[in-house]
Amino acid sequence: MAERKCVLALGFFDGVHRGHAALLNRTTARAEALGVDPAVMTFDTHPDTLVQGTPVPLINSAPDRAYLIRRLFGIDRVEFFRFTEETMHMPWEEFLRSIRSELGVVGFVVGYDFRFGWRGEGNTGRLRDYCAANGLTCDVVDKVELDGITVSSTHIRSLLREGDMLRAEYFMGHPHFLSDIVRHGHRLGRHLGAPTVNMQFAPGVLIPPHGVYATRAILPEGEFAAVTNIGVRPTVSREPTVTVESHLLGFGGNLYGRTLALEFFDFLRPERRFADLDELGAQIARDGERARQIVEARR
Repeated sequence: MAERKCVLALGFFDGVHRGHAALLNRTTARAEALGVDPAVMTFDTHPDTLVQGTPVPLINSAPDRAYLIRRLFGIDRVEFFRFTEETMHMPWEEFLRSIRSELGVVGFVVGYDFRFGWRGEGNTGRLRDYCAANGLTCDVVDKVELDGITVSSTHIRSLLREGDMLRAEYFMGHPHFLSDIVRHGHRLGRHLGAPTVNMQFAPGVLIPPHGVYATRAILPEGEFAAVTNIGVRPTVSREPTVTVESHLLGFGGNLYGRTLALEFFDFLRPERRFADLDELGAQIARDGERARQIVEARR
C-alpha cells in the first residue's frame, strides 16, 4: 500500500505533447484541490508493440518521458508499469484495483480515447462508473486540436520523420528532446577545431532524417548552442552505426561519461560526403554560426 495518496494520470505520454499537457495540468489541479500528490503512470514498452506484434517507433525513451514530465509539469512522481503478456491479458477491473491499491489512487485522469485491460475493454465510460462506485474522482480530458489537426504522438512522429522540427515543436509545445550518456568517439572533431560529444538514440526511438541540426545542449553548468549531426559521418567513416555528434559552442569541458540533454530547434542541411577534412571543417564552422544565431534568437 502506498504511503502517499495521489491523483493518477494514465497514458503512454510519448512526446509529452500539448494534448498530454492538458491532461497533466488537470492532474495537478485536481491533486491540489484534494490535497494529495499528482502522479503519472506510464508503461515501459508501448502496448501496441505487444498487442499488435509491431514495434512502435517512439519519440522519447522512457527516461526522457519521465524527465520531460518532471521538468515541464513539476510532477515528480512518475511510475512505470511493466507491460507484459500478463498485463495485456489482465481484465480492466483488476488493472484498476491493482494500481489503485499499490499507488494509493484517490482519482484518475485520462484522455478521451484511453483504453485499458484485456482487449481494450476498459474505456472512459467504465472508468467513470468504477470511480463513482468506489468514491474516486474521474477526469476525462477532451482532445486538443491545432489548425484542425488532433494533437497526437502519431502525427508528431510523422513530422519528426520528415525532419520538420519546427512543426513538431508546435504540436509538442517544446523542442524535440534527446538525452544520453556521452560516449567516446573517434576524436576527429578536435583535429578540425570543433571537438564533439557523441551520443546514440535508445533502442526503439525514432531517428530523424540524417543531417545537421541547430540544437541546444543542457548541462548543470548551463545551456549552450550546439550544432548536431545525426548520421553515419560518410566523410570519415564507413560504419553503418547511426551516431548523434554535437559540437557545443563555447564549451570546453570534458563530458565523457556524463548525461547530456539536447533540444532540437531546426534542420540545417542533409548529411553529405565532403572532398576532404578541410572542406568538412569549413562547413562545420558555417553550420555552427547558423546554429548559434538560431539558438540565440530563441532565448
